[in-house]
Amino acid sequence: MTDAPTNIRVLKELWAVEFQWPDGAVHQLPFRLLRGRCPCAGCVDEFTGVRKVDVDAIPENIAPINVSFTGNYALKFAWSDRHDTGLYTWENLRHLGEALQAAQESNGDA
Repeated sequence: MTDAPTNIRVLKELWAVEFQWPDGAVHQLPFRLLRGRCPCAGCVDEFTGVRKVDVDAIPENIAPINVSFTGNYALKFAWSDRHDTGLYTWENLRHLGEALQAAQESNGDA
């Protein structure tokens, strides 16, 4: 089980959410990436795991309208496209952050 972040900030000017983790890691996840990786059953086929949402159809200006805690294990985003059913677990968010960081480092963007 992944520990909860020590700090979470919505960075509107960067169109991202920043997560600071207990081990010191910091990840900034773009709004559009988060919306595109929604784990809910409406966005991902429950049986095959195939993503059902067309990521390219997500507006460039997608933004969270509300962010709330779900217990002590996840965040729930209400998005500007009215989608609000995904629960983003700490494990899921940490994995997304690590994957984005690895991709940036391999591209020389970090």
